[in-house]
Amino acid sequence: MLSTMNRPPTMLYAVVFAAIFSNALAGVVWSKGSVSATYDFDDSAGLGRKFDGIGGLSGGGATSKLLVNYPEKQRNEILDYLFKPNFGASLQILKVEIGGDAQSTDGTEASHMHNSWEENYERGYEWWLMQEAKKRNPNIKLYGLPWGFPGWIGQGGSKPYNYPNITADYIVRWINGAKVHYNLTIDFVGIWNEQPYDITYIKTLRETLDRRGFYSTRIVASDDNGWSISGDILK
Repeated sequence: MLSTMNRPPTMLYAVVFAAIFSNALAGVVWSKGSVSATYDFDDSAGLGRKFDGIGGLSGGGATSKLLVNYPEKQRNEILDYLFKPNFGASLQILKVEIGGDAQSTDGTEASHMHNSWEENYERGYEWWLMQEAKKRNPNIKLYGLPWGFPGWIGQGGSKPYNYPNITADYIVRWINGAKVHYNLTIDFVGIWNEQPYDITYIKTLRETLDRRGFYSTRIVASDDNGWSISGDILK
């Protein structure tokens, strides 16, 4: 028998939780009036969604920019708490912003292509962060998502979907840069943060990824907080 006499409040809560949890493990939930209910588990109809893991985000404009400037000891401790398996948060997915030279909430992240005729894969700090994550957990999944795009992408227009081939090429060059310059494999790539999707662009991006050898990079769509894309997939 568990005695709760003279126990501090936190200990009392722990005892109550332990009692409830042990009952739940036995398949019984006790409710008011000592009425019990048994839960039957049946997967004959099929399994539900697969749990892919717990992820962290470095995006929305400089949200982790200051980390690289922390003193080395504290910086490494934070990185360990974030990415080291079975230690701290143990993140299994790292989602980073694909910089677009645009103010994207808290600041601006530099693009790898300020113009169509130049590329630079030393700008920004997301490369560094992805490398540090991989050092601690080689199995962590990497996910890139643009919040904005350089002005030249739209060729004078305001939307990146006006010229899907240009936008797809721009994104795939970022994915290729991650591999060539940092030996980082991008597992997932998104469309456009919290913006409507475009069917032609999604198909063009898939074709461009496959044509350049990135068959395993999956496209995450959409990113507009809705499920309307489900209907379009079925068409």
